[in-house]
Amino acid sequence: MEIKREDIIHLAELSDFSLADAEIDSLGGDLQGIIGYISQLEELDTDNITPTYQVFEMENVWRADEIKPQDATREQLLALTKEEKDNQIKVPKVL
Repeated sequence: MEIKREDIIHLAELSDFSLADAEIDSLGGDLQGIIGYISQLEELDTDNITPTYQVFEMENVWRADEIKPQDATREQLLALTKEEKDNQIKVPKVL
């Protein structure tokens, strides 16, 4: 699989990266080497190999959902916040 310069530029735009021309060429070579290395896995005979989904003996620990009674009222909790709007806690925008 050949990686074209346009593909790298497109991926950089999607990732919101700005790359210099030298970086684009260098990245193209690096990506080509990575894909070549990974493609070596296609040469392995894995017909009689059991897939490994989990390497540790782990399992989920489940617990019953319980609604615990609260001593504070909505109004008391809202009084503790810096800012509230429409009976909800207003927080700063994250994104």
